Amino acid sequence: MRLLPPLVIALISSACFLPSLSGSFLNWDDNVNFLDNPAYRGLGLEQIRWAVTTVLFGHYIPLTRLTWNTNYALGGLDPWGYHLINLALHAVNAAIFYFVALRLLSAAVGDGAPRVRRDPDLAVGAALAALVFGVHPLRVEVVAWISARADLLCATFTLLAVLAYLRAVEDGGQARSRGILVCALAFAAAILSKGAALPLPATFFLLDLYPLRRLSRLGWRPLVREKIPLLLVLTAGVLTVVSALRQGAVLTQISAYGPIARLTAVIYAGVMSLARFAWPASLSPLYEMPAEIGLQQSRFGLAMGAAVFITATLFALRRRWPAGLAAWTFSGLMLAPMSAAMRQGADLAPDRYSYLAGLGYAMLVGSAAFVMARLVRSGRSSRATAGLVGASTLAGLVGLGAMSWSYAEVWRDSETLWRWAVEVDPECSVCHGKLGESALKESAARVAEAEGAFRRAIALRPDLPDAYLNLSSALAVQGRYAEAEQPLRNYMERVPQAVAGPERLGLLYLLQHRYEASVPLLQTALSRRPDAPGLRGYLVEALLGRAGELRAQGRTPEAAAVAAQAAALGEGGGGIRP
Repeated sequence: MRLLPPLVIALISSACFLPSLSGSFLNWDDNVNFLDNPAYRGLGLEQIRWAVTTVLFGHYIPLTRLTWNTNYALGGLDPWGYHLINLALHAVNAAIFYFVALRLLSAAVGDGAPRVRRDPDLAVGAALAALVFGVHPLRVEVVAWISARADLLCATFTLLAVLAYLRAVEDGGQARSRGILVCALAFAAAILSKGAALPLPATFFLLDLYPLRRLSRLGWRPLVREKIPLLLVLTAGVLTVVSALRQGAVLTQISAYGPIARLTAVIYAGVMSLARFAWPASLSPLYEMPAEIGLQQSRFGLAMGAAVFITATLFALRRRWPAGLAAWTFSGLMLAPMSAAMRQGADLAPDRYSYLAGLGYAMLVGSAAFVMARLVRSGRSSRATAGLVGASTLAGLVGLGAMSWSYAEVWRDSETLWRWAVEVDPECSVCHGKLGESALKESAARVAEAEGAFRRAIALRPDLPDAYLNLSSALAVQGRYAEAEQPLRNYMERVPQAVAGPERLGLLYLLQHRYEASVPLLQTALSRRPDAPGLRGYLVEALLGRAGELRAQGRTPEAAAVAAQAAALGEGGGGIRP
């Protein structure tokens, strides 16, 4: 019977996201991670080496990438298997959270010891907390997006680490030390799944304050001493994450926004996480990073004011209602490292960041359910009131589940997703650009529609580079090569070190048989990315074309030298289709 509630929670949590099983790979990182990435395909030594060494997108997530390798080994590029694993991980997370919530509620209403007690009211509270977490529409992005596997796996190990910590706290002596070591191992696995778990040791100190109330009994020194294994893992994790960011990520410079703007973005993300938890309407796959962030803008000014008000109110109520301040602080801790990075041209406050950060708010709902159940059992609340509250709670859960089902259907393919995103925010430049990409990929007959989407994206945000690159592609597909050159040059001005700029411009010149101009551009692109598929072959083709031009001009020695260069590059899979 103790296993029945988490089993039911897992089934209900997964049922709300069943439409995701029919989803496809999206043009939102999935193309880079899977469709255009032969390096991960399989469980051979080379593929495993790639998984444990790559820092693609600035993420060092070897455990997550190994699950992708396994997916490919079992089912190739069929997206169904990838979605199934995502769905299963979410169901497992909801079930584990039930056990975590059970211990936290027990500690909060008792003497601080997180022991499991046979109390049906505690079970009701923990079950509702886990269900709210499991069926909430904020979970859709993480479950329905294959590339978000890292958030799911990180959460699995994070919840296991929390459960191990709570069990260790309940134990004493050597058992506690062993429990902390198990917790440290789970913490390390969480970091190797995604760096979002880095604040976990800080959250353990927060739990020591409330609901465990260990600080008043033990003092700081024993609490710090017992966490030395966790702090060692944290140090190694920070070094690893920072190194990966420096090697693989494109980050906005401090000068682009400034420290005040970054702090404002972190606070905004925290407030929006709470707001979307309370009212999950019009959720989008992308909340676009604005060109400027400042308190003079109404949404950021309001968010700052709300954050100050919430913090001050909860601090004033900390003795009467410590759970509120604990949940708010926990959310801020878990959001901080994700929000502060602020990757270039990416999200301002994406829903996936709330996967861990929203656990505290779910606990508050579970606490309210426990209080109501206890009032009814003690006779201080009428059964009619309890029935009304129960019916309202059930209706709320059904409503959340229905919204999750609806949003999961939105995520089934790229075009549906980005049409929805544009509907939610017509001023989102990246959303228009992604919608244009999906139209261009869908059919050559829709190239004019794609061109319009790219031009709209540029009009909204002339500072963002990707729309220029895509507009050039749309023009080239239509044979408008002369027009396609300027958008490429605009792209190269904005991201001068990117491979795509010289590669695409070199290919554009190659299509026009302008070999002399094409060769140096393709050479630059190849020097930046020697393993780029087909690029070596394109350069060979350009060199041979240039050699032919030189022979026609009577410059035989120069032609021979260029032909020798082409021969040295070898056969590289050439050919380019207009």
